Formats: sequence, structure tokens, C-alpha cells
Amino acid sequence: MNELNKQMVALYAKQLRLPTFNHYEDIIRQLDSGQSYDDFLVALMRSELESRQESTRRKRIKAAHFPYMKAMDEFDCGRLEHVSEAQLRQLASCDFVASRQNIVMIGNPGTGKTHLSIALGIKACMLGMSVRFFTAANLSNELIEALDNRRLLKLEKQLASCDLLIIDEMSYLTFNRHQSELLFKVIADRSERRSIIVSTNLAFSEWLTMFENQTMVAAMIDRLTYRSFVLNMNSEHPYRAEHTGKSNEPFSP
Repeated sequence: MNELNKQMVALYAKQLRLPTFNHYEDIIRQLDSGQSYDDFLVALMRSELESRQESTRRKRIKAAHFPYMKAMDEFDCGRLEHVSEAQLRQLASCDFVASRQNIVMIGNPGTGKTHLSIALGIKACMLGMSVRFFTAANLSNELIEALDNRRLLKLEKQLASCDLLIIDEMSYLTFNRHQSELLFKVIADRSERRSIIVSTNLAFSEWLTMFENQTMVAAMIDRLTYRSFVLNMNSEHPYRAEHTGKSNEPFSP
């Protein structure tokens, strides 16, 4: 192809928003000599589709606000006495999201709850699902800030609409009445409609140390555990201890 036509391809690719068409020469080199123009066109369009799908996946992951990247194949379940590899494979399919089921991870610090939560969230993004990640503290603060700025309804709608909501570290705070009520509403609004992953260091019997209202605590636990997977991640062999010094990879778009 002469230089003028190359420039025209680049111009049309930009105007039509078809960036992979700029790499048509790479597609040509991958084709066998006996393949037709039809084969070239199909290969070029497939390349564009794959590029767009990858871009969409990256946008979903960025929108989820994960603190860093984690993958399921990096998670070592061998140290967990009460969670099997078969269970993890089942959860990694993300069928629980399609079935609107929850996951509650309960375990002592450093057993991989955050790693597993992020890895499942990223897998859901890769499968085309919308995900939001919060620590319990950050979610509580955002709800209070939204209430103060008269945009609570908008935030609640956003939280209610995502396919998977992840609430990490539900154990390090004592929530006041307003925080408790707002957090309970988020969980109640998603009950049997959308999925939640919650991780905590505290057994359910200890949740009264976080929330003042005993009746509300019972109702919250009921909504989280109905049709859910409750994972006992307590372990005598903390996951984090063997990974100290290994840096987490931050997400970069």
C-alpha cells in the first residue's frame, strides 16, 4: 500500500473509531498466503472486537475502584482449613452473582479475605459484570457525605444497581446510629436483587460491638446470609504472613 493510502486508512480509522484498523499490516502477516480478502476482513473485524472487549473490561475494573489487582490463581487456599479448592472454583465462576447470592467471609486477620474479595470482583468484571469495592469505613463516610450534600439518593441508586458490591473490613469500626441506618439500607436494598461480598474479622455474635441496634444487626445478618455462601476463613497459618514484602500491584488504566 502506498503512503497516501496508509494515511487515508489512519484518517478513516480515527474518524470511525476503529483503532485496530491501523494495524492491518499485522493481520496480513498472520494470514496464510492462500487466504482470501474475506478472511482478511473477518480477521480485522475480530481484532477490533477483541480490542473493544478488552477496553470495556479495563473500564469496568477501573470503575470498581479496587485498591490493587489480585487474581484467583494467586490465591493459596491450602492454608485454609475450612474452605476447599472446589468451593473456590465454584465461586470463581461468578454464578453466585447471576443467582443474586451473597458471600460472607469470616476469619482472623491476614487470611486472604481482601485478596479473595478483589480477585472475585475482578473476575466478575472480566465476565461483563459491574462491580464496586469499598471498605466499610469508606462506604460509611461516602454515605454520610452524600447525605450532607443532598446527593444520597443518587449514591444509593448507584450502589443498588451494580451487579456486585464488595464491602471489605467490616470489623474495624463502631458505627453510630446514622451510619448504621445508612449501611443497613444499602444492604437491604440489594437483598435478593443484587449480590454482596462482605469480609469481617468478627463472628456474627460479635457484630453488636459494631452496631448499637440489636434488632437491626439481626436483620442485617439475616439479609446477608439468606441464600449465601458463608466462608469460615479462620486459620492458624495467616496468608499475609507468608506474603509480607510482596508488593500489591496497583491498578493502572
